[in-house]
Amino acid sequence: MRRGDTVTTTDSPLYGVAVVGFGPVGQLLSILLARAGHEVLVLERWPEAYGLPRAVHFDDEIGRIFQSAGVGDQVRAITDPVPDHYEWHNRDCEPLVRIDWSGTGPSGWPAANFFSQPELEAVLATAAAELPAITLHRGLEVTDLHEDVDHVLLTARTPTGTEQTFRARYCVGADGANSFVRSRMDTAVTDLGFFYDWLIVDLVPRDTDTVWSPMNWQLCDPARPTTIVSGGPGRRRWEFMRLPQESVEDLNTLESAWELLKPWGRTPDNSFIERHAVYTFQARWAERWRLGRLLLAGDAAHLMPPFAGQGMCSGLRDAVNLAWKLDLVLTGTAAPALLDTYTSERREHVQHAIGISMALGQVICVLDEGAAAERDARMIAGGADPARVLPPTPPPVLGDGVLQHTTDGSRQANVGHLTPQYGITHHGRTGLLDEMTGGGFVVLTDGEAPCSALDDADRSMLHRVGATLVPLYAPDDPAVFTENAYIDTDNAYLPHMREHGHVAAVVRPDFYLFGAATTPAELHRLIGQLGVQLDLLPPERPSPRTMPGRPLATTDGR
Repeated sequence: MRRGDTVTTTDSPLYGVAVVGFGPVGQLLSILLARAGHEVLVLERWPEAYGLPRAVHFDDEIGRIFQSAGVGDQVRAITDPVPDHYEWHNRDCEPLVRIDWSGTGPSGWPAANFFSQPELEAVLATAAAELPAITLHRGLEVTDLHEDVDHVLLTARTPTGTEQTFRARYCVGADGANSFVRSRMDTAVTDLGFFYDWLIVDLVPRDTDTVWSPMNWQLCDPARPTTIVSGGPGRRRWEFMRLPQESVEDLNTLESAWELLKPWGRTPDNSFIERHAVYTFQARWAERWRLGRLLLAGDAAHLMPPFAGQGMCSGLRDAVNLAWKLDLVLTGTAAPALLDTYTSERREHVQHAIGISMALGQVICVLDEGAAAERDARMIAGGADPARVLPPTPPPVLGDGVLQHTTDGSRQANVGHLTPQYGITHHGRTGLLDEMTGGGFVVLTDGEAPCSALDDADRSMLHRVGATLVPLYAPDDPAVFTENAYIDTDNAYLPHMREHGHVAAVVRPDFYLFGAATTPAELHRLIGQLGVQLDLLPPERPSPRTMPGRPLATTDGR
């Protein structure tokens, strides 16, 4: 490590986590950790936030994640929810597929949302600035990492060449596709060899009264596959596939962008091009996302084509998965081995997203006239029904990790799936589940009876991990007239639980199902297994948390 201009920090503070990179993934992770009471250091190489669009879409699950970070209202204010279908047309404007993106998704947010990334980053940056536990340094590029017994030593360089060193118990690389943190980890990268170049053109229409219907669609024309979507409120995006006879250099010019936009009625008279860039869509992931005290998140860990709109979404799922596990480890509640489940769970889930994105891309990126004609005929014959005309893909489910197992050690069926978020009422107040519980682990039960099987050890363990017990009652149940009842306001949770014979379900802080119980006795065993899966340490260990955590709510909601 070069000394010379290095600023010595022998007595520098020891942060809980150092986050390298302050894009949406690094921002969200920092906010979640700081809200949990941990001191977070953020090192961002660029002095100023990047002011041009990139990601434009997130789904209802990601809206729920923003809600959990305390920025739900602010994010809603800068997004366009989709009012209609996402459609694919052939060159004759015949529908090939119609995917319903309207309405509310199972996570309690609009099913599809479009935004401008600079506006989203501004929301997250403002929220981070309001948290004293976050220390942000812009204009510092991390140039070296050294892992010690109990911390990571980071060296960062300013634009003038001055070096500073910092200490943190863990370091997370949220520093993009060319991640420096990943370069210091012994991890292979799986690359599926999926490469297509597309010209991305972000545009601000001056004719603000134009109605874009459908709001988002795909032109599957072998002469030039083209995507036309929202870029967030007041913006539009066009994406044009590069043809074999074109070079990237010739395609990526302002003149080419205007020429391609001309058939769409977009000219300098009615529009302003905010940005144009050629992206090479790729499909790859790192095999190891944790090595000792170093971890990866977002594009540093995986890349995927944009056809399913899941690139940034997957990175934000990384952040919420990692945040609650780091919280338990940093407080001394769980052993560091818990962090190994981050890779196993998220890597498999990302592979689902990459597979879906590639499958859609292989339908869209068809340049052969004969193959396109066959595709069109098949999809039209299927009535543009996505269930009939799109390639079958497995459901998005977590890989093995902190999930319920059977007595023989195998994974319990149906765990690791995202759970829905519906409305509940408590103490006369109605809201979405996470708003009413404050997040964290949630134990949903069919009334109070299943809770009778929980002994003092169960309740103590739930208290340690910040869980909330939510005994649910149907709206027409006489018990709803008691002061402390939780009412299944949307009449959604209890019918689903009863249909599957469950008296209880344990939902993780990232909203995925840990497990379910069919009897009160099984709930007792399920809570015991949760403690084992979390690799909890003896409760007498002191917690280094710098701020108090959320207590376990009792069955009366206090």
